[in-house]
Parts: sequence; C-alpha cells; structure tokens
Amino acid sequence: MLSSPRTSDTGVAAAAALGAAAGTTIGTTVGSGLGSGLGSRRRVPVAVQAPDPISREGAVSQLRGRPEVEVREEVSAAAGTVALLIEDTLDEAALARLRRIVRSEGARAVLVVGTIRETELLDVIECGVGAIVWRREATAHRLVQAVLAAHRGDGDLPADLLGRLISQVGTLHRGAAGRPGAPSLGLAPREVDVLRLVAEGLDTGEIASKLSYSERTVKNVMHGLTTRLHLRNRAHAVAYALREGYI
Repeated sequence: MLSSPRTSDTGVAAAAALGAAAGTTIGTTVGSGLGSGLGSRRRVPVAVQAPDPISREGAVSQLRGRPEVEVREEVSAAAGTVALLIEDTLDEAALARLRRIVRSEGARAVLVVGTIRETELLDVIECGVGAIVWRREATAHRLVQAVLAAHRGDGDLPADLLGRLISQVGTLHRGAAGRPGAPSLGLAPREVDVLRLVAEGLDTGEIASKLSYSERTVKNVMHGLTTRLHLRNRAHAVAYALREGYI
C-alpha cells in the first residue's frame, strides 16, 4: 500500500478494527457472564441465515431455548436483530450477502465460517463484522457468546484469526513505511467508482453495465490501480480504499 494524501488516516481504521477485536473476547476463553451486556436481561433477537436448511436448523436448535436470545425469522435493524450468517467459505456471493446485511440493512452480524483466507479477513472486518466463529467450534455457548458481543458492538475473534489479523495489518503498514521515496498517489474518481461497486459484490460485467464501460475498461482500471499501489487482488484493493476513506 503506497502513501496517499490520506495516509494519516490509514492507521485509524486498522486500529479501530484491531481494537474492536483485541479488546474483547478471544475464542472461548471469555464469556462466563453471558448476560452481563443485556442490562435488564432483555433477550437479543437473532436471525439465522445459512446456505442450506440443515445448517440453519442446526444453529436454530442450538439457540432456541437459550434465555439470552430470541430466534427471529428475519433481520430487522430497527429491532436490533443480530444476523448470524453461516458459510463454508467466503466466495463473492457470501461476501455480497454479508455486505448487504451490515451496510444496507444496518444490522450487526456474526459470521460462522469453515475457512477464511487472509485476503478475505481484513475485508470482513472492515465490512463491519467483528464477531467470527469457526464452524467446528460453533457450540450453543459459543454462538450465544458471539451474538451478545455483536449486539454490544464488541469484537469476538478466535485467537488464531486475531493473530493473523494483527500480522496482516502489520505487514501492510511495514510495506508502506518501507517505500520512503514512493510517490504520493491516491485513487482517481473512475477507480473509486469501480471499487465501490466491487465492494458491493458486483462482478466485472455488472460493473461495466452500471458505469457504461466495457469489461476491458473495468479490467484495465483494476489492473492499473492494483499494479500502481502494489495491491494483491480485488479484496485488497477494496480494503485499501476503505482504510483510506475513499468508499
């Protein structure tokens, strides 16, 4: 990541993401006082979304009957519903669903996932998701713990993911600091337009149609900015734009 006129803000978003994660529960080591964040013991509404009925019913059965939560059918930001999303992996469709729930619908979210790549981790955190649970660790207690953390606006990451997040952000910042003579380059308006649509989950063809570009133009824009700013891929480019305040 190269420096830009907004570099002074770069650490703010990353520090906020790390602070939300590092200052709260890690894995299953904390959470004995599950009801402590509920004040008057109001039950937290939670809606489970999964790619298949077996996964959804499994999570619902674990949550049903727990005094801390109330299972709902639909997400409602006005009602303070926490969305619990279950995914095996984070493909473009899964990331689009996550962004829609957090950004468009304004709900807090817990992500239950089987695997997650480092290139996706920062993207998920900057999307606004601070609570992540491994599917292999998704017991009733662990799910409730994460739901309550999300409801409070806290972070809750497995210890291994927290370590990877710290390492990834550190690498990005060291990379920027290691180029003292690098030119101060920001993003052009056309690049911002493309990245904003990438962040919304659109593919190359949809972006081209939305902006009245050819698909070749969209690919050239992405190639140009990732090459110029030493970004690894689309997710990295979106994370950069988010950190720098462009989108």
